[in-house]
Amino acid sequence: MPEPTFDHATASAEGAPATRYAYKASLIGSAHQFELTDEGLSWQVGGKSGVWPYADIAELRLSYRPVSMQSRRFRADITRKDGQRIAVLSTSWQTVALMAPQDKDYTAFITQLHARMKQAGSKAALVGGLKPGLYIAGAVVVALVSISIVGLLVRALAIGEFAGALFLVGFAALFGWQIGGFLMRNRPQSYTFDQLPKALLP
Repeated sequence: MPEPTFDHATASAEGAPATRYAYKASLIGSAHQFELTDEGLSWQVGGKSGVWPYADIAELRLSYRPVSMQSRRFRADITRKDGQRIAVLSTSWQTVALMAPQDKDYTAFITQLHARMKQAGSKAALVGGLKPGLYIAGAVVVALVSISIVGLLVRALAIGEFAGALFLVGFAALFGWQIGGFLMRNRPQSYTFDQLPKALLP
């Protein structure tokens, strides 16, 4: 496997297009490296490496996974038929204070991976968002918090605590923007090789 590169456009020995992608999941350790080859998905994570034929991929899950240092962070979980799984993230650690987005390269890699899998006749499950159980649990929490906020807002207005009411309105707006947006992007769904979910790509 070559050294980490963030230039996704390369050429194989036969002249056919090949796509490479790499990212650092943490400041400590080497980069996670991937390459789409004629034989399959070639990967190297730490001291482990392998090549997965595209037909051996059982599931590909796309999701939106923001973190405190990077609100635009996406993830692809690739699961093999034997249960092995590797993750591809759209961001890479640069310094202690910087997690850099790699939107263009990540999107190109994920799009090309789907194209290679389709060409290989893959029967993989293509899913997006959170697992249904997690999504439902998150929706329940959001509903309970929303009910609580409405109750507190009504009480604040009733007793004339307008400053408190204003604070609750601001909190509700922020909560709805962050958590509501997260759930909207990550609603459980299935998709096809020709219709990738735009909300789950940078």
